[in-house]
Parts: sequence; C-alpha cells; structure tokens
Amino acid sequence: MSVKVYDATAERDGKFWVIHVPEVARYTQARNLSEVEAMTRSLISSMLDVDAGSFDVRVDVYLTDSVRTRLDRAAHLREVAAKSNSEAALEARRAAAEMAAQGMTLRDIGQVLGVSHQRAAQLVNS
Repeated sequence: MSVKVYDATAERDGKFWVIHVPEVARYTQARNLSEVEAMTRSLISSMLDVDAGSFDVRVDVYLTDSVRTRLDRAAHLREVAAKSNSEAALEARRAAAEMAAQGMTLRDIGQVLGVSHQRAAQLVNS
C-alpha cells in the first residue's frame, strides 16, 4: 500500500515562511525552514482529521530565479573542482612514478610533492 504524499510550497515572507498546501486549500506558517515540515503535517492532519504520521510531505522551497541561478552555478563549480582534483591527483601519481623511475628515493619524492615518504610510496605504487 502506498502512502499518500501531499505537496506544499514554502515561501519566505518577512520573518516567516508561508506554507501553502493546495490539496487542503490552506496556508500555515513557520519561523524557520526546519519547522516547515512539522507545520505542514500539523495543518494536513487537523484539516483532514488524520494522523500526522500517516502520510508523507514534499515541500518545494520557493527561491528567486537569481538564487536558483547562483545555486546552479555553485553546483557546476563543485563538479568542475571535483574533476580538477581528480586530474591533479592523477598527475601527482604519474609524477611520483616518474621520479621513482628516475631513481629518486621515496623521501625525496615526498619532499618534492610536499607529502610524507609514506604517502609518496602510496602514490608511486598506485
């Protein structure tokens, strides 16, 4: 048996989050975002006379287009950074292996890379 899911929207208005639940055609409010789900459940529960734990709630937080654009850009930059970090690690491993092939000691490789000789050994052997 599937659990009923109620959709709600939360939008900041001054000091409060205004929460709208279209399926019960009512609004409620919360002081902060962490209270939104509980307030939404309380509203639905009281309007439909059902237990607050008998359904799920899905809340869409309204954000302005400029905020969404910034969040999308931040996510993109995190992806780029993760890829760059992965590529940098690969190049460090390749450099360590090349230095080892040229006869450098693990201590020397570690000093060049700014890591311990134990970490240099891991890089050389990976």
